[in-house]
Amino acid sequence: MILSRSFRDRWRPPLFVVVAAVLGIMLLVPLAGVAFFRVYENQLIETTESELVAQSAAIAAAMAQRLRELGGPELPLGEAVASAPARSDNGGLVVQYLTGGWTPVPTRLDLTRTPILPGRPDPEPAASGAHPVYLEAGAYLDQVLKDTQRLTLAGFRLLDFNGTVIAGRSENGLSLAHVEEVRRALSGQYASALRERVVDNPQPIYSISRGTSVRVFVALPVIIDNQVAGVVYASRTPSNILKELFLKREAVFWVVVFILGATFIVGLIFVRAISGPIRALTRRSLRIGAGDRNALQPLAIHGNREIHALSESMLDMSRKLFDRNDYISTFANHVTHELKSPLTAIHGAAELLQDGGEELSAAEREKFLTNILRDTNRATLLLNRLRDLARADSVDIGGCCRLSDVIDRIRGRQREIEIRCPQDAELPMSAENAGIVLENLIDNSRRHGADRVDVAVETGEGDLNVVVSDNGEGVSEGNADQIFDLFFTTRRDTEGTGMGLGIVRAVLKAHGATIRLVPETAPGACFEIRFEKPQR
Repeated sequence: MILSRSFRDRWRPPLFVVVAAVLGIMLLVPLAGVAFFRVYENQLIETTESELVAQSAAIAAAMAQRLRELGGPELPLGEAVASAPARSDNGGLVVQYLTGGWTPVPTRLDLTRTPILPGRPDPEPAASGAHPVYLEAGAYLDQVLKDTQRLTLAGFRLLDFNGTVIAGRSENGLSLAHVEEVRRALSGQYASALRERVVDNPQPIYSISRGTSVRVFVALPVIIDNQVAGVVYASRTPSNILKELFLKREAVFWVVVFILGATFIVGLIFVRAISGPIRALTRRSLRIGAGDRNALQPLAIHGNREIHALSESMLDMSRKLFDRNDYISTFANHVTHELKSPLTAIHGAAELLQDGGEELSAAEREKFLTNILRDTNRATLLLNRLRDLARADSVDIGGCCRLSDVIDRIRGRQREIEIRCPQDAELPMSAENAGIVLENLIDNSRRHGADRVDVAVETGEGDLNVVVSDNGEGVSEGNADQIFDLFFTTRRDTEGTGMGLGIVRAVLKAHGATIRLVPETAPGACFEIRFEKPQR
């Protein structure tokens, strides 16, 4: 099913879900080992069957050799063995035991496919006693079986060709011919089976494993001259992985502790380095959005380098937005104040002209009209300078120009003042923006009585400094701290707006440059523009 776009855009997993998923996968790694218990137990079953076959083959060879020695050519034998492989009842290949040649016995038991039969049936009385030769061979091998059982923990029984026990524990003389795997072995076929294991005092730890509740039985026919002479009937309980783990429980305990500890440490690292700082940054951004200036402090914990960079960039952006908001608020107040004065004057003069009517003399009318025109011109001038300031705040950044080219263009427009620029340099800004900066400074000097402006270039440690000085009235000590404030002017009566230096600073700030008033310069004023070396 294809998810709708709105759902895909709306649903995003939170970070704690991602962290929980990672930790869950870590915990599933050891749990996945449980799934391999069955595979390992099955391998133990196969190994047990293979070992019983190998042990039974050695005992069968010893039994066959002893019977030949004792019975000779008159030795009674059982059913003849077929000369070709046959098929078992369930379709599997059954290995026939022939004299000579290689006849390997493949393992056939599988916990997932082999049915588990009930416990082995009890032996029944034999229809007839075993032949003396077989009894003597059994007595000869009985001690061998006991010694083998001590080392292998497997149970062995030797049967004659009628299924009568001739050696092995306390069942001598009884018959096992009715047991399925023995019956098949008496016909010359190797047979194996899984049977339920009867335990008198089961331990709780064993109940988890299926392998401990079964016992492996193998019946290997003893072949002499292509006839069955007997059967080696062996059985053993397979090794159990849980038993091994229980015996090594201290080591297992420390492995579990290590896994849980590693998971806890990974989770702690995620929370400390990623999740926690991101949540703190989210809360901080919400406080900033609500106007809380105290939220502009750095985070106590950044977690990692990327989140630290993200936090610092967000806080820096927030500070700039707050500063911009303050600037706009202050600017709006100044604009309102500056425009209010001429508008009020115009409004008052218009009311007097309206109310006075024919009673006003021509001179009075001329005076009021002159005031209206003067205040209208001032309002127009303020609006034009506001437009220039708006352009300066959104000026295009980039480009470069030659200082001498900019000065030449300004000389063509400012003919009343001498501009000297003995040095040349490349400015990291466009010619248009450089013209705005320098022409405002030169025009400001002209308005304050200067008839000469000197432009000098200074370089040092990669920085570029442009010094603009004049021989005018200069800046008084009391006004030095206010000259860059918008609408501050000492020439209001001569159409000064107090916005020229504000425009200059806005353009330079957009280009990463600064301007300052050089103190204690006489006569005139001196401004230093600094273009810092770009960071790489």
